[in-house]
Amino acid sequence: MALTRSFRESVMEELRNKEYRRAFLQGIIDDLLAGDLEFAKSMLREYINGTTGFIAAGKALNRSPKSLMRMLSATGNPQARNLFDLIAYLRKADGIAFEVRVVKAKAVKRKAA
Repeated sequence: MALTRSFRESVMEELRNKEYRRAFLQGIIDDLLAGDLEFAKSMLREYINGTTGFIAAGKALNRSPKSLMRMLSATGNPQARNLFDLIAYLRKADGIAFEVRVVKAKAVKRKAA
């Protein structure tokens, strides 16, 4: 059975919902903290496309929109400062704050070799 809509179209529609948008950005931050930079970059691109847009983000950060797009591309290698500046802008644009809490991680059972 063929899909009726693309992932991108679905995400763009869902990002209109404030709660979904906040959860989506939280998921991106969780992915960054977990070390999944490639996935987080691709989701940041989708988030920006569905919210502020690269032109507004570039203007707010005094960067070229194309530079931001390259930074978040599959081959992009953004500096931490640039990522944090971008996330701070997105957070502020949506009027939200995040807090990081330290919690005990669940133990992972490993099989003996």
